[in-house]
Amino acid sequence: METKQKFLSFNLGTNDLAVIPLQHIAEVLQVSLTEICGVPQMPNCVLGIYNWRGEMLWLVDLEEMLGYPPLLQGPNLVSKMMAIVLENDGKYLGLLVHQLTDIEWLNTEQMKAPSAELFYPAISPFLEGYFVRIQVEDY
Repeated sequence: METKQKFLSFNLGTNDLAVIPLQHIAEVLQVSLTEICGVPQMPNCVLGIYNWRGEMLWLVDLEEMLGYPPLLQGPNLVSKMMAIVLENDGKYLGLLVHQLTDIEWLNTEQMKAPSAELFYPAISPFLEGYFVRIQVEDY
């Protein structure tokens, strides 16, 4: 069984690095704040909808959802963000982050089970595991 997978890595907050398997990503694109249509009475982390390929794509501030400072607040405020478009069973969701880092091969056998002592409780439901040391290989 193949234990290495390609992951897209990106920053969370100022010090943390997160990864998502490429197999779940439909597209990555840059989004301007002016292109997001706000929707009233939504949680703060739901920034609104975006016209993506003629469809409505919900955009979520992943950092705020996971307990980090919001993208649209204070020194973090940027006019353009990166949207990671996830696909599952023909449904799409855009996760907004500051910047992408790289595409990396990671060995899934080296993934450790998450523990409550290491991670902020808001992250736990969304966390599959973590890598102690990310080893990047050329591909």
